[in-house]
Amino acid sequence: MKTVREAFEAGEFIITGECGPPKGTDIKEMLHHAEGMVGCVHGINVTDNQSSVMRIASLPVCKMLLDLGHDPVFQITGRDRNRLAIQSDLLGAHILGIRNVLCLTGDGVQAGDHKNAKPVFDMESVQILQAVDSLNNGKDMAGNDLKGSTGLFPGAVVTPESNPIEPQLMKFEKKVGAGAKFFQTQAVYDAENFKKFMKYARQFDTKVMAGLVLLTSAGMANYMNKFVPGVTVPQNLIDRMKEAGKEKAIDTGIDIMCEFINETKDSCDGVHIMAIGKEELVPEIVKRAGLA
Repeated sequence: MKTVREAFEAGEFIITGECGPPKGTDIKEMLHHAEGMVGCVHGINVTDNQSSVMRIASLPVCKMLLDLGHDPVFQITGRDRNRLAIQSDLLGAHILGIRNVLCLTGDGVQAGDHKNAKPVFDMESVQILQAVDSLNNGKDMAGNDLKGSTGLFPGAVVTPESNPIEPQLMKFEKKVGAGAKFFQTQAVYDAENFKKFMKYARQFDTKVMAGLVLLTSAGMANYMNKFVPGVTVPQNLIDRMKEAGKEKAIDTGIDIMCEFINETKDSCDGVHIMAIGKEELVPEIVKRAGLA
């Protein structure tokens, strides 16, 4: 398959998966899931201490996925690093052969498992995108010349179901202005609302992928509505998950995801599939959605 950048530039519909590194050194399951996705996705995101829970760092996992044959997407947040560390990690990603970088501000430490950790937030997502642009052009953020520039492909995130939506649209425009070449959205479930967002996004020279989280139960859907900012699972989908029961819940969740893909794929540039805890199902989702 083409790399993420090559596929975007060729106008192909992009498919990416997600890899959440484990909390510990046992990586057998993670690698098993990653091996199963070889050839069915263009790239795999590697999360960076997602939800402020301490895990294996994104960068070494990206290198392992690259060695497996994937085109990894290196997630980097401003929560845990100052601008020295961020630029250093970006240079490190380049020399390891990693080219895609998703620039995030990061969740607050109060959401995670080390509540006494000191949050850094020296830079937020727009500034990290600006740092990538500077490194790509051969200079660090202080204006010093680099001995060899980077060739990173920068991306960012947007939350189309945020209410109110206006702050998200303003931030979206700032991220485009800072050099974001592609966007992955927060989880979306309302196809009509997403298509409305895409009409706005088409004003800008950037690519947008719909972020899709696999529903595994009605309880999960209710939890997301209550605790995940910017995510709204419509009641009719919650009712479908309830009616499915435990035996058919996963199958119904896949149906819901595939229906969303088929309804929206003509309006966006790809999908980012987040099958949290069920990464082995990504190849089946791709096949059932007719994207294989």
